[in-house]
Amino acid sequence: MFGLASAWIQFAVCLVLIGWGGVKLSHYGDVIAEKTGMGGTWIGLILMATVTSLPELVTGVSAVGFANTPDIAVGDVLGSCVFNLLIIVVLDFLYRKESVYTRASQGHVLSAGFGVLLIGFAGFNMLLSANGNMPSFWHVGVYTPIIILIYAVAMRTVFRYEREHMSAAVEGAAERYPGLTLKQASLRYAGAAGMVVAAALWLPFVGKTIATLMEWHESFVGTLFVAFATSVPELAVTIGALRIGAIDMAIGNVLGSNLFDILILAIDDILYLPGPLLSHTSQSHAVTALSAMMMTGVAIIGLLYRPKARVFKTVGWASLFLFSLYLLNTYVIYLYAN
Repeated sequence: MFGLASAWIQFAVCLVLIGWGGVKLSHYGDVIAEKTGMGGTWIGLILMATVTSLPELVTGVSAVGFANTPDIAVGDVLGSCVFNLLIIVVLDFLYRKESVYTRASQGHVLSAGFGVLLIGFAGFNMLLSANGNMPSFWHVGVYTPIIILIYAVAMRTVFRYEREHMSAAVEGAAERYPGLTLKQASLRYAGAAGMVVAAALWLPFVGKTIATLMEWHESFVGTLFVAFATSVPELAVTIGALRIGAIDMAIGNVLGSNLFDILILAIDDILYLPGPLLSHTSQSHAVTALSAMMMTGVAIIGLLYRPKARVFKTVGWASLFLFSLYLLNTYVIYLYAN
């Protein structure tokens, strides 16, 4: 059994490795997208959102396949959805020219709407699974193939919308990385991926140790700490996009990551052999799902209403609501799970 200090040090190491490796993953993923002709297209943007969600995927696989901590797996997925939406608040605060909602394309409402649908469907099935009688195919919950289907429909719909209504998100990408070849980028991408995978595989074990030593429930640790650690790449990439003025890429990465995170929930369910995953986890995760839905709803309102005013010259009222909902979710999860 690790000591408490040792457990927190290991968590910090995992955080640093995932953060640094995640940034490199995103960078070289962008290079690969460019060199293969995908840079600046819908496929490139989806690739970025998928790449930054790699830590959640690996952590979930480790949690259900090796560490036997289903609450950490589910908490990581839904906690990441909530934290990703909090990133919009960071963007609004850092973008001093005007409110970020006035610059972002209203086309993001489509992916946000699918996010509400997927997250809501996951939360709905969490409540249905409370009595442990969730219908299943062998050990896989009946909700899993439906999540996969909804995700596929969402990707197809967003692709068709982008093709018909929006121009390429990034122009002139072919000249951004003249000093790197596709082979070099691929090798460095693989090295960064290995670092992220190693740290993410170990993270559930560290989270379980912290939960035990701190006498916290695994759902709280997964929702708050593990989710924060695995969301560091999204934060870094989104801020990086903001620095070059790519507001739509920043918002798209956040909302796209949330869609992929719910798909990860389905993947975790397939790999969790004792039975339907949601039948073996705490109902407190439904609180996080509802929080993510409300936060996405606030984001949709902000994108449509496009408020220009800032509260005390800091962030818009929509961002203030997002931050308040994040704090409320954290507080309720702590009370509910402990």
